[in-house]
Amino acid sequence: MSDTSSTPDTRTPAQIEADIKRRRETLAETLDEIGVRVHPKTIVGDAKAKVASSVDHTLGRAYVGVNRVVDDVKGQFVTEDGAPRLDRIVPVALVVVGVVGLLTLGTRRRRR
Repeated sequence: MSDTSSTPDTRTPAQIEADIKRRRETLAETLDEIGVRVHPKTIVGDAKAKVASSVDHTLGRAYVGVNRVVDDVKGQFVTEDGAPRLDRIVPVALVVVGVVGLLTLGTRRRRR
């Protein structure tokens, strides 16, 4: 093993003092950065930002999914030029009216 401390230092005392001063300043900046990073407010703020980003991403995906479903359903009842497709609307409307009628009758019978 070679010992590097045995090599003579050719710096002047002023250069050594300037180097020490620079290293102290760098160390102080590093310690300040660490202090900010581990501060509870910083940690909570970072956690809030991550949660908000995750929620935004999830809501964005949900919005896209819902729009896709709405477009698919709309495509079933409207032609490409925007005209209603009565051959599909009328049967669905009849089923809806029938279900609502059955629910209404069931509710009336329970009340008696």
